[in-house]
Parts: sequence; C-alpha cells; structure tokens
Amino acid sequence: MNKQYDAVVIGAGVFGVWTAYQLQSAGWNVALIDAYGAANSRSSSGGESRIIRMGYGAEEIYTRWSLRSLGLWRRLFDEAGKPDLFQPTGVLWMARENDAYSITTLNTLRNVGIRFEELRRDELERRYPQIQFSEISWAIYEPDSGALLARRAVQTVVESFSRKGGEVLMASVLPPNGSGNLRSLKTTNGQEFFADRFVFACGTWLPKLFPDLLHGKIHPTRQEVFFFGAPAGDNRFAPPMMPTWIDFVGEFYGLPDLEQRGFKVALDRHGVEIDPDSAERTITPALLNEVRQFLAERFPAMKDAPLIESRVCQYENTSNGDFLIDRHPEFENVWLVGGGSGHGFKHGPALGEYVAARMLEGGDAESRFSLETKEAARKRSVF
Repeated sequence: MNKQYDAVVIGAGVFGVWTAYQLQSAGWNVALIDAYGAANSRSSSGGESRIIRMGYGAEEIYTRWSLRSLGLWRRLFDEAGKPDLFQPTGVLWMARENDAYSITTLNTLRNVGIRFEELRRDELERRYPQIQFSEISWAIYEPDSGALLARRAVQTVVESFSRKGGEVLMASVLPPNGSGNLRSLKTTNGQEFFADRFVFACGTWLPKLFPDLLHGKIHPTRQEVFFFGAPAGDNRFAPPMMPTWIDFVGEFYGLPDLEQRGFKVALDRHGVEIDPDSAERTITPALLNEVRQFLAERFPAMKDAPLIESRVCQYENTSNGDFLIDRHPEFENVWLVGGGSGHGFKHGPALGEYVAARMLEGGDAESRFSLETKEAARKRSVF
C-alpha cells in the first residue's frame, strides 16, 4: 500500500530542507526528495561556504530575514553540537564616496537595529594593512555577520529533520500532469509518492520540471569560485585578521581562509547559462585571469598566490533577484519555491519558516515573491 504524506518536498537544497524541517517540526508527516542528495555538488547549496550578512540596501525584508535566519542557524548548530558551522568573521562592505546603495544600507541597518561600524579610509588602512583600498573611501563593518559552512550546514538540517521523523529519499521526480488537486508524483524509476501538499524547491531544476511555466523566468547561470593559497606562515588572510568582504560596485566578494581551504574570491556577475545535470564543472581560464588581476590589485601579497581549489556552481536568478514563493497556478496544493538568485542561501531558515506558515495557516505570500512578478527580461535590483 502506498504511503500518504502530509507534504512532499522536492529538492534538498537550503530552501527545501528548511521548509521540510519546519513542516515536520509542526507535526506534519513529511518526505524530502532529491535526485542527487542533500547539498550535492551539482546544486546551488553545494560547496563549502556562503556569506551571511544583514546589509541589503533599502530592502528591509531581506535584512530582517537575514537577522532571523542567523538566529535559527545558530540555534540549530548548537542543538546539533556543531556551533562552528557558523564562522563569525564579520563582514566588510567596501564603498566608494557617495555610494547610494551603501548609504541606504546604513539607514536600513539603523532602522532594524543591526550592530555595525562605519569605517573611514584611515581606519580601514589601520585595521587591514594587507588590503589595498585604492578607490574605496569608506566601508560598513558588520561584526556579528560572517560565513556559513554551506554543505555541512544543509546536511545538518537534514539530520535534524530525520531525527524528528522526516523521511529522506533519493529519487528523480517526473513533471506533474493535469490540474486541480495533485494526488501523487511519479519518479523515473517507477515509484509514486502520495501527499496532501507538494513543495517544489529544486533551484535550477524548476524550469526543467515546469518548462512552460518557468522557462525564461528562472535563469540558471554558471558561477565560478576560486580558492588561493596564502604565503607560508602568513595568517593575514585568515580570521580574525581577514573578514568576509564584499565590493558590490566592483562585483567581487570573498571569504577568508576557512579551515585551511584557501582564500576565496569570486565574481558576483552573472555567468552564462548552465544545465545543472550535464554541465562540466571546469573553470574558465579567462575568468581566472580576471580574478587574478583583481587579487593582485586589492591584495598585493596574494599577487602570485597559487590556485589551490576551484568550483563551478550556479545561481538560479529571477528577473530582479526577488525569490519565488507562490502556489502553482494550475495545482491548488502545489507550491513553487526558488529563485535564490545568488543571495538566497543565508535566508533558508526564515524562508522555510515563512513557506511553512503559509501552508499551515493559509494566506498568500508577499506580492514581491509571486510568480506574476517574475519576468523574462533581467534587471537585478536585489543583491
């Protein structure tokens, strides 16, 4: 006899695992399904580290979600006996003079009550002599923010979900057919899962499962990440001497050397389209050269640093960077959750809480998260 679940969540990335965790915690019987396993190397939630920061320009909802999420991440890590999955490196926002985005970020941080420091150029040079600030005239420092050890963080949520009675399964689901009330999902190997509600939180696979609905509205892009080795005996590029840092105008960001994996540098610029199933995960020499040039200019001591590790991951971008959280227009008991857009990982706990509340209590999601607001033309405004 086929088992009936209260909910089946498809996708064991950060959005899916936290949604499943919250529903299971509320007393529902939940199955969590992923084709390759939680935080696998093909997924946007794979990889070793992600930034968690509070600054979002004028987008107060994301600042509040980041704050809420950090508390939930830390509580879960403490309960699991893994507090080091959050690394309190601090986050340094580099800004040019009259940088409108950074100025609005200051105002939002004040409004929400986030602890921060506003650092002028002379203080930056005193604190961080290993950084060549050149055109950077000031910065915002968030002392309570930092880095999440991403892959292990997601897997820890899955472990906690399982301990609460949730079921974790590896299977590749087929696109649902019909309309109205979806009764079950079939898989490529002939399994069938029955549930009262379904959540598709499968990142770059969303437009594959719903091509007519989401093709052109979720844009999967290839994103390359580089880890460089600091000179022997040089601890200036590891915590606490080096914070996590962001240069949004320059489109670069980076994390200090965590767990001796290397000094992480990446471009936040959207890459070319990627197929998450079949893409070869090899880096592009031209992009590596661009990153090396930036590294030599911003961090002179790393000019000749060797590349010791690299990754090719992906973003699943919406038209402006807002998430997708909405019911499927043809299935009354199906939710679509995705569009992390390169900044979504940190928000997993708050997003899962939010989706679960909509499913448990009813009500529509925020209009900015609706499918209706997702367009084909890309104009990123949320970073």
